[in-house]
Amino acid sequence: STADGAVWSWGGGIYGRLGHGDRQSQMLPKKIEAFLARRVVAVSAGSEHSLAFTATGAVFAWGQGETGCLGHGEDLSNQLLPK
Repeated sequence: STADGAVWSWGGGIYGRLGHGDRQSQMLPKKIEAFLARRVVAVSAGSEHSLAFTATGAVFAWGQGETGCLGHGEDLSNQLLPK
């Protein structure tokens, strides 16, 4: 994340792992709009999913959810947007 709490992603979009609401690849950095009203203080980016931690203590995950790695309980679906 940046000093103002914004989160940017780019690269391959498979599984929705970029957090832009689709599976499209991004050749240039693009701001993740789901975080516009939040201040993200830490991000962990994996090969198929990512996590973000906000200043208020909320944790968001997105990308491939097949093996439960997103922490969404029994919902093992891929998440195209941070949830």
